Amino acid sequence: MHSCAHLAQTQDPPPRTPEGCEECLSIGMRWVHLRKCLSCGHIGCCDSSPGKHATAHYKEVSHPVVASFEPGEDWRWCYIDNVIG
Repeated sequence: MHSCAHLAQTQDPPPRTPEGCEECLSIGMRWVHLRKCLSCGHIGCCDSSPGKHATAHYKEVSHPVVASFEPGEDWRWCYIDNVIG
């Protein structure tokens, strides 16, 4: 398995919009699944959602790791190293 220092250095900030994707909520769009940025707490929708706001957030601010924000899921993804943890 490929090692990833980003996954080991994550934080757990509070979600900025616990009710859903920050961008989707502001424009009235629907999402499929949610991801939380482990650098700042941004909640964005997954790449299966029309907006792909979690990935857009990474591309805009370069925060490397997101976690699933779905009930019962406990995983993290590093955009830089393409590693799940």
